[in-house]
Amino acid sequence: MKFVDTTLRDGHQSLIATRMSTKDMIPVLEAMDKVGFYSMEMWGGATFDVAVRFLNEDPWERLRKIREKIKNTKLQMLLRGQNLVGYRHYADDTVRLFVRKMVENGIDIIRIFDALNDERNLLIAIDEAKKMKAHVQGAISYTVSPVHTLDYYLNYARKLVELGVDSICIKDMAGLLTPKEAFELVNSLKKQFSLPIDVHSHCTCGLAIASYQAALDAGADIIDTALSPFALGTSQPPFEPFYYSLSKQGIVPPPDWETLNFLIEYFTKVREKYSAFDVKMTTIDPKILYAQVPGGMYSNMVKQLQEQKMSHKMKEVLEEIPKVQRDLGYPPLVTPTSQIVGVQAVLNVMTGERYSKVTKEVKEYVKGFYGRPPAPIDPELVKKILGDEKPIDVRPGEIIPPEVEKSKEELGLLAKNDEDVLIYIILGEVGKKYLQKRYVDQLKIDFDLLKEFEAPVYPV
Repeated sequence: MKFVDTTLRDGHQSLIATRMSTKDMIPVLEAMDKVGFYSMEMWGGATFDVAVRFLNEDPWERLRKIREKIKNTKLQMLLRGQNLVGYRHYADDTVRLFVRKMVENGIDIIRIFDALNDERNLLIAIDEAKKMKAHVQGAISYTVSPVHTLDYYLNYARKLVELGVDSICIKDMAGLLTPKEAFELVNSLKKQFSLPIDVHSHCTCGLAIASYQAALDAGADIIDTALSPFALGTSQPPFEPFYYSLSKQGIVPPPDWETLNFLIEYFTKVREKYSAFDVKMTTIDPKILYAQVPGGMYSNMVKQLQEQKMSHKMKEVLEEIPKVQRDLGYPPLVTPTSQIVGVQAVLNVMTGERYSKVTKEVKEYVKGFYGRPPAPIDPELVKKILGDEKPIDVRPGEIIPPEVEKSKEELGLLAKNDEDVLIYIILGEVGKKYLQKRYVDQLKIDFDLLKEFEAPVYPV
């Protein structure tokens, strides 16, 4: 039985808006390395964007620093297939370079998923990861809809296996997986495939702990948990009680309470430090059971409605989300489709007329630029949004021109290495401004050093 610790990625992404800095992680890395986690999910997801956009940090440097301290535990990251860690599809040359550089910088396990469960969006990332000898975990984006049946998930898992993944993850981002469904899905996957099965969920709806136990009963090999200060709420179930329970059954060694107590005290203080960003969720949110809204998406909508002085419309928005999801072919609500559906639902409510205003992202989604929806989109809606334009029917990455060399030329002296180029490609102007600031700061440091060691001038 193995545990993935999510404290340094999904734990703080779910609870404190991904604001934990690298300097807050460094002091406890060696202690975390002693706990006995199978892997630590500590990179990818929103961490790349937030590091640059809000923390003025180099995400690549975070990866290298953590790798330097972690000797016994595998390092894991979350990759959105052709989306990488951004919000659009990137060119194939960018995907290959990104996968190559993250493995070179220290990643062992890559959890790769596509928001639409369109396997075409995983092809390039999986191929490059296999070339780099990384462990590839293919993830199933889990949701509840008329088309997302047990057979649907088993068929998708078969596609992942055919692509050569090393393990399979059931990725339940909104915490919708019930104990019955968890048991049936894990049991069926174990019967059909000989790969390890990992279960990832969130406690938002109050189902995850019971569903994890059901998954373990069905033979799940791995579960995702967080250390208790960064567990529960919109995050994962807590590590300590699950590990303790399994230790009592003789499945895992007894817990190292001295190390765990140290980590609990430390991360409790870290969470307090970021209280301004804390979701402060003290109860479950059963509304998610019908709205299917992941925690990050919910908090973004709250902020959006507050800015428009329309907080009183939240109930209508939550009722509109499943309608938009149905209209668009039941996409699972995970980045980037959660933002696409959520923003359009807010627009529909604010304008009072559904789809009278349509976002650029919704139009691109309907065109097929994000991939193949799980179910056909309402033809009338396609006509209303696209007019006489026709959706594409090829893999979206095929129509994006190469961008790495062009980006290197655009950056010039700002790019010290390929990692810098990737920051720019993925984050655009936000990435460029970060690189510009770092370049200017470095020039100031070099100038100050030059003044300090300037040879004294003696009178003749």
